[in-house]
Amino acid sequence: MLTWMTAGESHGPALVAVIDGVPSGLELTTADLERALARRRLGYGRGARQAFERDEVRILSGVRHGRTIGSPIAVEIANSEWPKWRTVMAADPVDPAELLIDAGTGDEREIARNRPLTRPRPGHADLAGMLSYDLPEARPVLERASARETAARVALGAIAEALLAQAGGIELVAHVVAVGPLRAEGELPRPQDAEALDGARMRALDPLTDQAFVDLVDEAKVQGDTIGGVVEVVAWGVPVGLGSHVAAARRLDAAIAQAVMSIQSVKGVEIGDGFAQAALLGSQAHDEILKSADGRLHRASNRAGGIEGGTSNGEAIVVRAAFKPISTVPRALRSVDLATGEEARGLHQRSDTCQLVPGALIVQAELALVLADALFAHAGGNSVSEMKRNLTAYLERVAERA
Repeated sequence: MLTWMTAGESHGPALVAVIDGVPSGLELTTADLERALARRRLGYGRGARQAFERDEVRILSGVRHGRTIGSPIAVEIANSEWPKWRTVMAADPVDPAELLIDAGTGDEREIARNRPLTRPRPGHADLAGMLSYDLPEARPVLERASARETAARVALGAIAEALLAQAGGIELVAHVVAVGPLRAEGELPRPQDAEALDGARMRALDPLTDQAFVDLVDEAKVQGDTIGGVVEVVAWGVPVGLGSHVAAARRLDAAIAQAVMSIQSVKGVEIGDGFAQAALLGSQAHDEILKSADGRLHRASNRAGGIEGGTSNGEAIVVRAAFKPISTVPRALRSVDLATGEEARGLHQRSDTCQLVPGALIVQAELALVLADALFAHAGGNSVSEMKRNLTAYLERVAERA
Protein backbone atom coordinates (compact mmCIF):
# COMPACT_ATOMS: atom_id res chain seq x y z
CA MET A 1 0.00 0.00 0.00
CA LEU A 2 1.23 3.47 -0.91
CA THR A 3 0.40 6.38 1.38
CA TRP A 4 1.20 10.03 0.83
CA MET A 5 0.53 13.47 2.22
CA THR A 6 1.59 17.08 1.79
CA ALA A 7 2.31 19.84 4.30
CA GLY A 8 3.05 23.53 4.08
CA GLU A 9 1.43 26.85 3.32
CA SER A 10 1.40 28.86 0.12
CA HIS A 11 3.69 31.58 1.46
CA GLY A 12 5.47 29.50 4.08
CA PRO A 13 9.16 28.60 3.83
CA ALA A 14 8.47 25.37 1.90
CA LEU A 15 6.02 22.70 0.88
CA VAL A 16 6.81 19.15 1.93
CA ALA A 17 5.59 15.95 0.29
CA VAL A 18 5.99 12.48 1.79
CA ILE A 19 5.20 9.12 0.19
CA ASP A 20 5.64 5.76 1.89
CA GLY A 21 5.61 2.29 0.36
CA VAL A 22 7.61 2.99 -2.79
CA PRO A 23 9.71 -0.14 -3.47
CA SER A 24 13.46 -0.09 -3.78
CA GLY A 25 15.21 0.10 -7.12
CA LEU A 26 13.06 2.81 -8.71
CA GLU A 27 15.18 5.18 -10.79
CA LEU A 28 14.48 8.68 -9.50
CA THR A 29 16.46 11.94 -9.40
CA THR A 30 15.89 15.54 -8.38
CA ALA A 31 15.89 16.43 -12.06
CA ASP A 32 12.83 14.21 -12.60
CA LEU A 33 10.88 16.19 -10.03
CA GLU A 34 12.16 19.51 -11.37
CA ARG A 35 10.93 18.62 -14.85
CA ALA A 36 7.48 17.76 -13.53
CA LEU A 37 7.26 21.02 -11.60
CA ALA A 38 8.49 23.01 -14.60
CA ARG A 39 5.64 21.55 -16.66
CA ARG A 40 3.19 22.66 -13.98
CA ARG A 41 4.34 26.24 -14.57
CA LEU A 42 3.48 26.11 -18.28
CA GLY A 43 0.34 27.41 -19.93
CA TYR A 44 -1.50 30.48 -21.08
CA GLY A 45 -3.59 32.55 -18.68
CA ARG A 46 -1.20 32.36 -15.75
CA GLY A 47 -0.71 35.30 -13.39
CA ALA A 48 2.33 37.36 -12.44
CA ARG A 49 3.20 34.99 -9.62
CA GLN A 50 4.65 32.51 -12.14
CA ALA A 51 7.21 35.09 -13.24
CA PHE A 52 8.99 35.38 -9.91
CA GLU A 53 8.24 32.28 -7.84
CA ARG A 54 10.53 29.32 -8.38
CA ASP A 55 10.35 25.70 -7.25
CA GLU A 56 13.56 24.81 -5.39
CA VAL A 57 13.43 21.03 -4.99
CA ARG A 58 15.33 18.80 -2.57
CA ILE A 59 14.87 15.08 -2.00
CA LEU A 60 15.37 14.70 1.74
CA SER A 61 15.08 10.93 2.15
CA GLY A 62 14.30 7.62 0.51
CA VAL A 63 16.63 7.95 -2.49
CA ARG A 64 20.34 7.19 -2.80
CA HIS A 65 22.45 7.68 -5.89
CA GLY A 66 19.42 7.96 -8.15
CA ARG A 67 17.50 4.94 -6.87
CA THR A 68 14.87 4.52 -4.19
CA ILE A 69 15.89 2.48 -1.16
CA GLY A 70 12.45 1.44 0.10
CA SER A 71 12.11 3.94 2.94
CA PRO A 72 9.68 6.90 2.93
CA ILE A 73 10.53 9.54 0.34
CA ALA A 74 10.38 13.13 1.56
CA VAL A 75 10.58 16.06 -0.86
CA GLU A 76 10.99 19.74 0.00
CA ILE A 77 9.87 22.47 -2.39
CA ALA A 78 11.29 25.70 -1.03
CA ASN A 79 9.50 29.03 -1.53
CA SER A 80 11.84 31.50 -3.21
CA GLU A 81 9.56 34.34 -2.03
CA TRP A 82 9.81 33.37 1.65
CA PRO A 83 11.95 36.39 2.71
CA LYS A 84 9.02 38.69 1.86
CA TRP A 85 6.69 36.66 4.06
CA ARG A 86 8.86 35.93 7.10
CA THR A 87 6.86 38.22 9.37
CA VAL A 88 3.29 37.51 8.39
CA MET A 89 3.87 33.73 8.10
CA ALA A 90 6.34 33.27 10.96
CA ALA A 91 5.79 30.09 12.98
CA ASP A 92 6.81 31.80 16.22
CA PRO A 93 5.16 34.89 17.75
CA VAL A 94 6.14 38.27 16.31
CA ASP A 95 5.95 41.82 17.63
CA PRO A 96 2.38 43.03 16.84
CA ALA A 97 3.86 46.34 15.73
CA GLU A 98 5.53 44.60 12.82
CA LEU A 99 2.13 43.53 11.49
CA LEU A 100 0.97 47.14 11.32
CA ILE A 101 3.46 47.92 8.56
CA ASP A 102 1.81 48.20 5.14
CA ALA A 103 3.62 45.62 3.06
CA GLY A 104 1.41 46.10 -0.01
CA THR A 105 2.35 47.22 -3.49
CA GLY A 106 0.18 50.30 -3.75
CA ASP A 107 -2.26 48.51 -6.05
CA GLU A 108 -5.77 48.77 -4.55
CA ARG A 109 -6.55 45.25 -5.75
CA GLU A 110 -3.55 43.88 -3.84
CA ILE A 111 -4.19 43.34 -0.14
CA ALA A 112 -1.19 44.29 1.99
CA ARG A 113 0.59 41.20 3.24
CA ASN A 114 0.39 42.07 6.92
CA ARG A 115 -3.21 43.28 7.03
CA PRO A 116 -5.90 40.94 8.50
CA LEU A 117 -7.98 39.41 5.70
CA THR A 118 -11.52 39.74 7.04
CA ARG A 119 -13.45 39.95 3.74
CA PRO A 120 -13.93 36.34 2.55
CA ARG A 121 -13.88 35.70 -1.20
CA PRO A 122 -16.90 33.96 -2.74
CA GLY A 123 -15.94 30.59 -4.18
CA HIS A 124 -12.95 30.13 -1.86
CA ALA A 125 -12.58 28.26 1.41
CA ASP A 126 -12.31 31.60 3.26
CA LEU A 127 -15.70 31.91 4.94
CA ALA A 128 -16.28 28.25 5.75
CA GLY A 129 -12.72 27.89 7.00
CA MET A 130 -12.88 30.98 9.20
CA LEU A 131 -16.12 29.84 10.81
CA SER A 132 -15.35 26.13 11.17
CA TYR A 133 -11.86 26.70 12.61
CA ASP A 134 -12.92 29.78 14.63
CA LEU A 135 -10.34 32.03 13.00
CA PRO A 136 -10.43 35.84 13.07
CA GLU A 137 -9.23 36.21 9.48
CA ALA A 138 -8.81 34.22 6.26
CA ARG A 139 -5.01 34.15 6.05
CA PRO A 140 -4.62 30.76 7.82
CA VAL A 141 -7.31 29.33 5.54
CA LEU A 142 -6.18 30.58 2.16
CA GLU A 143 -2.54 29.75 2.83
CA ARG A 144 -3.34 26.04 3.05
CA ALA A 145 -6.31 25.98 0.65
CA SER A 146 -4.22 27.68 -2.04
CA ALA A 147 -3.54 25.81 -5.27
CA ARG A 148 0.15 26.37 -4.56
CA GLU A 149 -0.15 23.14 -2.52
CA THR A 150 -0.54 21.24 -5.76
CA ALA A 151 3.18 21.67 -6.45
CA ALA A 152 3.71 19.03 -3.77
CA ARG A 153 1.10 16.80 -5.41
CA VAL A 154 2.83 17.11 -8.78
CA ALA A 155 6.14 16.06 -7.17
CA LEU A 156 4.43 13.01 -5.67
CA GLY A 157 2.79 12.32 -9.01
CA ALA A 158 6.19 12.28 -10.71
CA ILE A 159 7.30 9.54 -8.31
CA ALA A 160 4.10 7.59 -8.98
CA GLU A 161 4.54 7.95 -12.75
CA ALA A 162 8.08 6.62 -12.50
CA LEU A 163 6.76 3.57 -10.64
CA LEU A 164 3.98 3.01 -13.18
CA ALA A 165 6.36 3.24 -16.13
CA GLN A 166 9.24 1.22 -14.70
CA ALA A 167 7.21 -1.52 -13.03
CA GLY A 168 4.18 -1.71 -15.31
CA GLY A 169 4.88 0.05 -18.59
CA ILE A 170 1.97 2.43 -17.92
CA GLU A 171 2.13 5.98 -19.32
CA LEU A 172 -0.11 9.00 -18.82
CA VAL A 173 -0.83 12.06 -20.96
CA ALA A 174 -3.02 15.09 -20.20
CA HIS A 175 -4.63 17.79 -22.33
CA VAL A 176 -7.32 20.49 -22.25
CA VAL A 177 -10.59 19.51 -23.96
CA ALA A 178 -12.80 22.51 -23.19
CA VAL A 179 -12.48 26.18 -22.27
CA GLY A 180 -15.71 27.90 -21.33
CA PRO A 181 -18.35 26.84 -23.88
CA LEU A 182 -15.86 25.65 -26.53
CA ARG A 183 -15.00 21.95 -26.67
CA ALA A 184 -12.20 20.30 -28.65
CA GLU A 185 -12.77 17.31 -30.91
CA GLY A 186 -10.34 14.60 -31.96
CA GLU A 187 -8.60 11.40 -30.97
CA LEU A 188 -7.19 10.66 -27.55
CA PRO A 189 -3.59 11.87 -27.24
CA ARG A 190 -0.82 9.30 -26.91
CA PRO A 191 2.27 9.47 -24.68
CA GLN A 192 4.35 10.49 -27.69
CA ASP A 193 2.18 13.63 -27.96
CA ALA A 194 3.33 14.92 -24.56
CA GLU A 195 6.10 17.11 -25.97
CA ALA A 196 3.76 18.76 -28.48
CA LEU A 197 1.20 19.34 -25.74
CA ASP A 198 3.86 20.91 -23.51
CA GLY A 199 4.59 23.35 -26.33
CA ALA A 200 0.95 24.32 -26.92
CA ARG A 201 -0.17 27.42 -25.03
CA MET A 202 -3.49 25.86 -23.98
CA ARG A 203 -2.36 22.22 -24.12
CA ALA A 204 -4.48 21.32 -27.17
CA LEU A 205 -2.94 19.35 -30.03
CA ASP A 206 -4.91 21.05 -32.81
CA PRO A 207 -3.36 24.52 -33.45
CA LEU A 208 -6.69 26.09 -34.42
CA THR A 209 -8.37 24.80 -31.28
CA ASP A 210 -5.42 25.92 -29.17
CA GLN A 211 -5.69 29.44 -30.58
CA ALA A 212 -9.46 29.51 -30.04
CA PHE A 213 -8.86 28.57 -26.39
CA VAL A 214 -6.28 31.37 -26.09
CA ASP A 215 -8.79 33.85 -27.51
CA LEU A 216 -11.38 32.89 -24.90
CA VAL A 217 -8.85 33.38 -22.10
CA ASP A 218 -7.89 36.78 -23.52
CA GLU A 219 -11.53 37.80 -23.71
CA ALA A 220 -12.10 36.87 -20.07
CA LYS A 221 -8.99 38.78 -19.00
CA VAL A 222 -10.07 41.94 -20.86
CA GLN A 223 -13.41 41.74 -19.08
CA GLY A 224 -11.69 41.49 -15.70
CA ASP A 225 -12.95 37.95 -15.29
CA THR A 226 -11.78 34.33 -15.11
CA ILE A 227 -12.73 31.26 -17.12
CA GLY A 228 -12.83 27.51 -16.47
CA GLY A 229 -13.19 24.36 -18.55
CA VAL A 230 -12.47 20.65 -18.75
CA VAL A 231 -9.22 18.67 -18.83
CA GLU A 232 -8.71 15.03 -19.76
CA VAL A 233 -6.05 12.52 -18.71
CA VAL A 234 -5.49 9.21 -20.46
CA ALA A 235 -3.56 6.29 -18.95
CA TRP A 236 -2.22 3.87 -21.56
CA GLY A 237 -1.07 0.33 -20.89
CA VAL A 238 -3.10 -0.26 -17.72
CA PRO A 239 -3.58 -4.02 -17.29
CA VAL A 240 -6.93 -5.59 -16.58
CA GLY A 241 -7.63 -6.19 -12.89
CA LEU A 242 -6.51 -3.07 -11.00
CA GLY A 243 -9.03 -2.18 -8.33
CA SER A 244 -11.81 -4.52 -7.24
CA HIS A 245 -15.55 -5.10 -7.28
CA VAL A 246 -15.64 -6.73 -3.83
CA ALA A 247 -15.53 -3.65 -1.58
CA ALA A 248 -16.44 -0.01 -2.02
CA ALA A 249 -13.08 1.20 -0.69
CA ARG A 250 -11.21 -0.86 -3.31
CA ARG A 251 -13.13 0.36 -6.37
CA LEU A 252 -10.69 2.03 -8.75
CA ASP A 253 -13.20 4.52 -10.16
CA ALA A 254 -14.20 5.60 -6.66
CA ALA A 255 -10.57 6.20 -5.68
CA ILE A 256 -9.95 8.20 -8.86
CA ALA A 257 -13.06 10.32 -8.36
CA GLN A 258 -12.10 11.15 -4.76
CA ALA A 259 -8.52 12.00 -5.68
CA VAL A 260 -9.43 14.24 -8.61
CA MET A 261 -12.27 15.95 -6.76
CA SER A 262 -9.79 16.88 -4.01
CA ILE A 263 -8.00 19.26 -6.40
CA GLN A 264 -8.73 22.93 -5.86
CA SER A 265 -11.42 24.29 -8.26
CA VAL A 266 -12.53 20.86 -9.52
CA LYS A 267 -16.31 20.59 -9.38
CA GLY A 268 -16.95 17.50 -11.50
CA VAL A 269 -15.23 14.21 -12.39
CA GLU A 270 -16.11 11.97 -15.31
CA ILE A 271 -14.71 8.57 -16.26
CA GLY A 272 -15.12 7.63 -19.89
CA ASP A 273 -18.36 8.91 -21.40
CA GLY A 274 -19.98 8.98 -17.98
CA PHE A 275 -22.37 11.90 -18.43
CA ALA A 276 -23.05 11.19 -22.10
CA GLN A 277 -23.90 7.57 -21.23
CA ALA A 278 -26.76 8.81 -19.09
CA ALA A 279 -28.57 9.93 -22.26
CA LEU A 280 -28.13 6.60 -24.08
CA LEU A 281 -30.09 3.37 -24.05
CA GLY A 282 -28.36 0.38 -22.52
CA SER A 283 -27.88 -1.24 -25.92
CA GLN A 284 -25.88 1.84 -27.00
CA ALA A 285 -24.00 2.62 -23.80
CA HIS A 286 -21.75 -0.38 -23.23
CA ASP A 287 -18.52 -1.62 -24.76
CA GLU A 288 -19.10 -4.90 -26.58
CA ILE A 289 -16.49 -7.64 -26.15
CA LEU A 290 -15.02 -8.92 -29.40
CA LYS A 291 -12.50 -11.57 -30.35
CA SER A 292 -9.72 -10.68 -32.78
CA ALA A 293 -8.30 -12.94 -35.49
CA ASP A 294 -5.45 -14.01 -33.22
CA GLY A 295 -7.89 -14.99 -30.48
CA ARG A 296 -7.41 -12.02 -28.17
CA LEU A 297 -10.33 -10.20 -26.55
CA HIS A 298 -10.87 -6.51 -27.17
CA ARG A 299 -13.63 -3.90 -26.99
CA ALA A 300 -15.61 -2.34 -29.81
CA SER A 301 -15.52 1.01 -27.97
CA ASN A 302 -14.36 2.51 -24.69
CA ARG A 303 -17.33 4.41 -23.32
CA ALA A 304 -16.57 3.00 -19.86
CA GLY A 305 -13.21 4.78 -19.85
CA GLY A 306 -11.29 1.62 -19.06
CA ILE A 307 -13.10 0.76 -15.82
CA GLU A 308 -16.03 -1.62 -15.23
CA GLY A 309 -17.27 -2.81 -11.85
CA GLY A 310 -14.63 -0.75 -10.08
CA THR A 311 -11.86 -2.63 -11.93
CA SER A 312 -9.65 -1.73 -14.89
CA ASN A 313 -10.71 -3.72 -17.96
CA GLY A 314 -7.54 -3.44 -20.04
CA GLU A 315 -8.62 -0.45 -22.16
CA ALA A 316 -7.15 3.02 -21.78
CA ILE A 317 -8.37 4.77 -18.63
CA VAL A 318 -9.91 8.13 -19.50
CA VAL A 319 -10.62 10.68 -16.77
CA ARG A 320 -12.01 14.19 -17.15
CA ALA A 321 -12.20 16.96 -14.58
CA ALA A 322 -14.33 20.09 -14.75
CA PHE A 323 -12.60 23.16 -13.31
CA LYS A 324 -14.78 26.08 -12.26
CA PRO A 325 -13.49 29.57 -13.12
CA ILE A 326 -10.88 30.76 -10.63
CA SER A 327 -12.62 32.30 -7.62
CA THR A 328 -10.31 35.30 -7.22
CA VAL A 329 -12.01 37.54 -9.75
CA PRO A 330 -10.25 40.87 -10.47
CA ARG A 331 -13.56 42.72 -10.31
CA ALA A 332 -14.11 41.56 -6.74
CA LEU A 333 -17.46 39.97 -5.87
CA ARG A 334 -19.81 41.01 -3.08
CA SER A 335 -19.03 39.80 0.43
CA VAL A 336 -19.23 40.85 4.07
CA ASP A 337 -16.39 42.10 6.28
CA LEU A 338 -16.52 39.78 9.28
CA ALA A 339 -14.61 42.32 11.39
CA THR A 340 -17.33 44.97 11.04
CA GLY A 341 -20.39 43.09 9.81
CA GLU A 342 -20.67 45.54 6.93
CA GLU A 343 -21.18 44.72 3.27
CA ALA A 344 -17.91 44.75 1.34
CA ARG A 345 -16.12 43.45 -1.69
CA GLY A 346 -14.19 40.19 -1.41
CA LEU A 347 -10.47 40.73 -1.01
CA HIS A 348 -8.46 40.43 -4.21
CA GLN A 349 -4.99 39.00 -4.50
CA ARG A 350 -3.12 38.34 -7.72
CA SER A 351 -4.49 35.36 -9.60
CA ASP A 352 -4.51 33.55 -12.91
CA THR A 353 -7.17 34.09 -15.53
CA CYS A 354 -7.33 30.38 -16.35
CA GLN A 355 -5.82 27.40 -14.51
CA LEU A 356 -6.58 24.64 -17.01
CA VAL A 357 -3.07 23.93 -18.29
CA PRO A 358 -1.53 23.31 -14.86
CA GLY A 359 -4.84 21.75 -13.84
CA ALA A 360 -4.42 19.04 -16.47
CA LEU A 361 -1.01 18.13 -15.06
CA ILE A 362 -2.31 18.12 -11.49
CA VAL A 363 -5.09 15.71 -12.49
CA GLN A 364 -2.42 13.59 -14.19
CA ALA A 365 -0.46 13.51 -10.92
CA GLU A 366 -3.50 12.46 -8.89
CA LEU A 367 -4.43 9.74 -11.38
CA ALA A 368 -0.84 8.49 -11.33
CA LEU A 369 -0.90 8.21 -7.54
CA VAL A 370 -4.16 6.22 -7.54
CA LEU A 371 -2.99 3.89 -10.32
CA ALA A 372 0.41 3.37 -8.66
CA ASP A 373 -1.31 2.39 -5.43
CA ALA A 374 -3.63 0.01 -7.31
CA LEU A 375 -0.69 -1.53 -9.19
CA PHE A 376 1.21 -1.98 -5.95
CA ALA A 377 -1.83 -3.61 -4.32
CA HIS A 378 -2.02 -6.09 -7.19
CA ALA A 379 1.65 -6.81 -7.85
CA GLY A 380 3.47 -5.29 -4.90
CA GLY A 381 6.86 -6.22 -3.55
CA ASN A 382 9.82 -4.74 -1.75
CA SER A 383 11.61 -3.95 -5.00
CA VAL A 384 10.71 -2.87 -8.52
CA SER A 385 12.17 -6.10 -9.88
CA GLU A 386 9.88 -8.12 -7.61
CA MET A 387 6.87 -6.09 -8.76
CA LYS A 388 7.78 -6.74 -12.40
CA ARG A 389 8.08 -10.49 -11.78
CA ASN A 390 4.72 -10.56 -10.01
CA LEU A 391 3.03 -8.57 -12.75
CA THR A 392 4.55 -10.73 -15.51
CA ALA A 393 3.26 -13.90 -13.87
CA TYR A 394 -0.20 -12.40 -13.48
CA LEU A 395 -0.35 -11.20 -17.10
CA GLU A 396 0.73 -14.61 -18.37
CA ARG A 397 -2.22 -16.12 -16.56
CA VAL A 398 -4.55 -13.45 -17.97
CA ALA A 399 -3.31 -14.24 -21.47
CA GLU A 400 -4.11 -17.90 -20.94
CA ARG A 401 -7.66 -17.04 -19.91
CA ALA A 402 -8.38 -14.26 -22.44
